[in-house]
Amino acid sequence: MIAETSRTEIDRIIAAATTAAAQLAVTTPGERARWLDAAADALEKAADELVPLAARETHLPERPRLRSELLRTVFQLRLFGQVLTDGEFLDATIDHADPDWPMGARPDIRRTVVPIGPVLVFTASNFPFALSVAGHDTAAALAAGCPVVVKAHPGHPELSVRTRDILVEALTAAGAPTGTFDLLCGVEAGRTALRHPDIAAASFTGSEAGGRALFDIANARPRPIPFYGELGSVNPVVVTLGAVKARGPELAEGFASSFTLGAGQFCTKPGLLLLPEGHGLDETLCAAVASVPGQAMLNERITDGYRSGREQLREHPAVTVLSEPGPADDPIRPTLLKVRADDFMKSAESLAVECFGPVSLIVEYADEAELRAVLGVLKPGLTATVHAQESESDMVRTLLPALTRLAGRLIWNGWPTGIILSWAQHHGGPYPATTAPVFTSMGTAAIARFLRPVAWQGFPDALLLPPLRETNPWQLSRRINGIRVTPADG
Repeated sequence: MIAETSRTEIDRIIAAATTAAAQLAVTTPGERARWLDAAADALEKAADELVPLAARETHLPERPRLRSELLRTVFQLRLFGQVLTDGEFLDATIDHADPDWPMGARPDIRRTVVPIGPVLVFTASNFPFALSVAGHDTAAALAAGCPVVVKAHPGHPELSVRTRDILVEALTAAGAPTGTFDLLCGVEAGRTALRHPDIAAASFTGSEAGGRALFDIANARPRPIPFYGELGSVNPVVVTLGAVKARGPELAEGFASSFTLGAGQFCTKPGLLLLPEGHGLDETLCAAVASVPGQAMLNERITDGYRSGREQLREHPAVTVLSEPGPADDPIRPTLLKVRADDFMKSAESLAVECFGPVSLIVEYADEAELRAVLGVLKPGLTATVHAQESESDMVRTLLPALTRLAGRLIWNGWPTGIILSWAQHHGGPYPATTAPVFTSMGTAAIARFLRPVAWQGFPDALLLPPLRETNPWQLSRRINGIRVTPADG
């Protein structure tokens, strides 16, 4: 049993982070890249200790799930090291003084980004490595030059503490200042830390209710701070008649695999499948779902929440149960439900909701107009998927405005589960998917959440940060007088 962090200890941890923030602000990207590499190396070496511990606390299988997730976590840390090496994240921009500027004489103005300050990270239950103590938010914040205070998730407390110890040791040995990274435990401790005046930003991955409560705290502070919450999503999948005719059985198999992956405990799980009436796939879908073995969920609280949410969906009078487990639902087996589009739209508030776990709802639409109407009643989310033939491009084009309104990532002939970490990735969307839809919580652009722009006007070169000096000591690509200039350009 891990004790809740006391108020005195919270104050000590955040005071150390605040002191470290001043030191981190003057470190070079190269230094921070070395710290991230050291953290990645340490986690990799500790795999045989950490993975069994994670399996014991979360009920997730060691292989391939947790082993591959730890590899992802290591990759994240190293990927942000590459972001630092690249230097583009600094967005260095220089406007030289220009007495003939059309809007009046322009002074010398130079802009780049600086670390926002100590960051509070609320971890997720469903990814005990990749979205937890050493997870993506931690990697992005450290890369930005921000000290990190992690609020451990109660679903894997021992793993959280052990991961903290490994990271602190690795970061310290690599030269990071004391206070660069630490951990606190307990629900009330998280709220207390979020209200602390020296916390400059916070990130969260979890439920809509929990995220909204923390978002409100962050905004009710005397000095509100950015709160980057990833909250919830139903992730609709649109299937056209052409796709059904061309590859119906393949789609059924892919859908069953996607919504049951990890016992349906992914934020990108497809919770709605929009199929044309007369699709004829009920039997194939039921067979695909029935072939999925039972899986243990993360913990009893999540299991109870899933069963409650599933019952609310299946007991709706307009909903038909296509496939569900028997009374002895342990381990958890998937459930597939169906409803007509007109009934769905009448009850969208109760049917178009995320249920965390292996359940999904088929919505059968009569024609393109009804399909667009269904999309029109959905709340925004993280992803929206289209399965169609290229010959149907004209019809799909009419759907794109609605799909773009709904999500931050659109998928063509694929499945939303599984987020590739890369430079172009975007994982976000309008509220209630996230509280900050212009930012991503996955991919290299996530570093922008923990940086803020500052412009220096009229400063002598010697007082400028290295990215803005005339000599360009870090050899960065910069925008100078509106033109992108690379070091090779001179």
